[in-house]
Amino acid sequence: MIPQTVQWAGDAVKMIDQTKLPHKLVMVEYHDWHDVAASITDMVVRGAPAIGGTAACGLALAGRQIAEAGGEFMPQFLHACEVFAATRPTAVNLFWAIERMKGVALKAPSASEASRLLRVESELVLEEDIAINRKLGFYGQELLPDPCRVQTHCNAGALACVGYGTALGVFRAAREAGKQIKVYADETRPRLQGMQLTGWELIEDGFEVTIITDNMAASLQSRGEVDAVVVGADRIAMNGDTANKVGTFGLAVISNYHHVPFYIAAPLSTFDQKLADGSGIPIEERTHREVSHIQDVQIAPNGAKFWNPGFDVTPAALIAGIITEQGVLRPPYTQSIMQAIKGAK
Repeated sequence: MIPQTVQWAGDAVKMIDQTKLPHKLVMVEYHDWHDVAASITDMVVRGAPAIGGTAACGLALAGRQIAEAGGEFMPQFLHACEVFAATRPTAVNLFWAIERMKGVALKAPSASEASRLLRVESELVLEEDIAINRKLGFYGQELLPDPCRVQTHCNAGALACVGYGTALGVFRAAREAGKQIKVYADETRPRLQGMQLTGWELIEDGFEVTIITDNMAASLQSRGEVDAVVVGADRIAMNGDTANKVGTFGLAVISNYHHVPFYIAAPLSTFDQKLADGSGIPIEERTHREVSHIQDVQIAPNGAKFWNPGFDVTPAALIAGIITEQGVLRPPYTQSIMQAIKGAK
């Protein structure tokens, strides 16, 4: 059984080191909040819901360290919030968690009480993530036929969340419902999360999984080998435009051409209520070494230039449905998204 991605181990934040997968399952523990923040930047932990959970735990750890050290609590805590906000720009769950923890700290009557309440809140964030993903999976599995050949991109599984997963949670729920599920996982260049993380996670859970390179998706679907595509999301605008790992947009175009339903699976915390459409979603640009090197071995010619956006934005028009804990949202998304958010309050 795959351990919970992010968890508490006494007073330490414990997580799976995803940079070591699929070769080794390594659990790391952090006793300083600065190291927790660095784990997000360095992609020891990744995936929008998991980043949110990690930030919540990291800020709870910061609250305890600040309270124990003395001095003015809120200025130091707000600084910690700024540090976490700077770790990765695209995943909105990060900022959702920061605001949630900031609200707890602002209401606390003392530093010691803030420390206690922040720890309690972080534990709630972890528990809620798993419960939400199970609800999301229940609604999503109803979209999949039996048997089903489903394709996914990057990793939106237990590793990308606190547990269970969003897109892969849909697959788990379908299997729990008795359906036969075969998964095609795009390798997901340049960091290979689909091959290394999704492949590992599904094999550990006993799924049949076939890994393809990203540029094989069109050929695969042209043969009629895919019944549905389900992917995760890092940020969704209020019109349904969705940011996810780079390559998702291309997969959506291919799926629409072949009339394969293309679904997004994401909790409501992934919706950015400040953005009317996807044009305002910040896209993280990452180091060229992720493209020019594989495991520290250079594969590119010297002198070449590189462009390495971590994400792209899939227009809402290409999305057949958005699977959430409030059910499956359908176009027009501007209306269904707002209704789901209101229904969750």
